[in-house]
Amino acid sequence: MSDNWVVQNLQNALDTWNHKLTELWQILTQSPETFKGGSIWKAIVNINGALQAIGYALLVLFFVVGVVKTCASFTEIKKPEHALKLFVRFALAKGIITHGLELMMALFHIVQGIISNIMETAGIGAAQATALPDEIVKAVESCGFFESIPLWAVTLIGGLFITVLSFIMIMSVYGRFFRLYLYTAIAPIPLSTFAGEPVQNVGKSFLKSYAAVCLEGAVIVLACIIFSLFASSPPVVNPDAAAVTMVWGYIGELVFNMLILVGAVKMADRVVREMMGL
Repeated sequence: MSDNWVVQNLQNALDTWNHKLTELWQILTQSPETFKGGSIWKAIVNINGALQAIGYALLVLFFVVGVVKTCASFTEIKKPEHALKLFVRFALAKGIITHGLELMMALFHIVQGIISNIMETAGIGAAQATALPDEIVKAVESCGFFESIPLWAVTLIGGLFITVLSFIMIMSVYGRFFRLYLYTAIAPIPLSTFAGEPVQNVGKSFLKSYAAVCLEGAVIVLACIIFSLFASSPPVVNPDAAAVTMVWGYIGELVFNMLILVGAVKMADRVVREMMGL
């Protein structure tokens, strides 16, 4: 790294961005079972198992309520075809609660397969690091002390923007993982609503919302791929311009590209929910 304090200020901000972008890719390719060593997943599985008992109790309650609301009389319940329909509904609802964790993880792994396929098709398996062009480094290093003061102010503002954007981006990805854990932990309760026809929409909405959270990863990967292509062709630097103009133009275009990526990551939830009709 250059010994120039202005260059170091900007390079440190870019290092923070590159580190967070690399961390983002690692998180998107991880499974909840292995995230943070798997300790969080163990607690979530225990909570899911504890809530299954409540789910079974609600299963019976919703089933009875559904029978009362959908059957006009007791005679109708005694009809073989209707009794079979109720039995199948009850059995399926119980199976969904019992094996809900496995079903949800199967859905997650399907989406992870989609994410891997997107990465392989794009030919990008890791984040592209954003590097400071040599032209800017040379131009800054050739400046005197007083000329470096406005450069320091420009890089300070630009570095602050880059650092803040990097943390906003990574927090959005962490938020997706937290929602995956929350959905998994509480799953037995909303899944129990499949036992009653009048309340089954709650279970359907829950599964659609969970699928939307999983698919957010695919949208975020697409956004990262687009940004990586931008990063592979960095902003054009005019070597004949003044150092301050050169640095300001570079930072402005770089921050603009970063804003696009962060905005896409933040909007991933909304985009997927619109696709899922939520």
